[in-house]
Amino acid sequence: MKKEKKSPQVDTVIQTPKKSTPKFVDKSYKLTREIAPLSLILASRHTTRYPLLHFDEKTGMNRPLRYARNQNSPFQDEQDDNAIVEPIVFEDGFLFVPKNNQILQKFLSLHPGNGKTFVEINKAKEAAEIVEDLNLEVDALIEARQLTVEQVENVSRVLFQKDVSKVTTSELRRDILIFAKQDPAGFMKLLKDPTLKFTAMIQNILDKGLIQMRNQKREVWFNTPSNKKKMCNIPYGEDPLFIISSYFQSDEGLESYKHLKALAKNS
Repeated sequence: MKKEKKSPQVDTVIQTPKKSTPKFVDKSYKLTREIAPLSLILASRHTTRYPLLHFDEKTGMNRPLRYARNQNSPFQDEQDDNAIVEPIVFEDGFLFVPKNNQILQKFLSLHPGNGKTFVEINKAKEAAEIVEDLNLEVDALIEARQLTVEQVENVSRVLFQKDVSKVTTSELRRDILIFAKQDPAGFMKLLKDPTLKFTAMIQNILDKGLIQMRNQKREVWFNTPSNKKKMCNIPYGEDPLFIISSYFQSDEGLESYKHLKALAKNS
């Protein structure tokens, strides 16, 4: 009987994952207000009058914060009695914190005013947001430039409540391009609105005088040769176009809309 050969033992080496070395970088911060003061001193320690507390998810407790450059923690309960509190001053709305002041960077990341009073400047993120905004503006301008005459008239009626018969197409295109540049998101949303044509036709019916607003725009009346009756009331604070649109989509108003639409196209 043959003896089984034992395979040589191989020592198993367990490799522990290498810890990534933290990268320390300079950081800049800016105040969120549009008009920044020449100088602003940020609260740097917890007091009864100006509480600076950070909620600790591990302990479930609010821990007081205090900035002291000669300490290794921004938490007051981890600091010794030799803490030297220094002011944090934003000059012209900005604060620069070098990488060798990690305690201040940590303190600012936990500060209750982070995201409200001030934010960290992220150049890459800001650049990406600017690119996104510019791309949206370009897309809106391209869409505005490619509108047909009919689309130009429909958009103008809804956006500007203009009687397009009294304005040249060039003037309408100019105004639409300006609007698309100033509010590209709003313009693109309008183009995707499935009720655009319907709302434009209602404005056209108003422009033709086939229905009229009376009594300080609280009432809408028919104004055709065969019908001078009151159509509907506009509740206080409501958009007249929305109320008229709702009426025309009702069982009572649908036939009236079809009749007025035909009159508007033939006039």
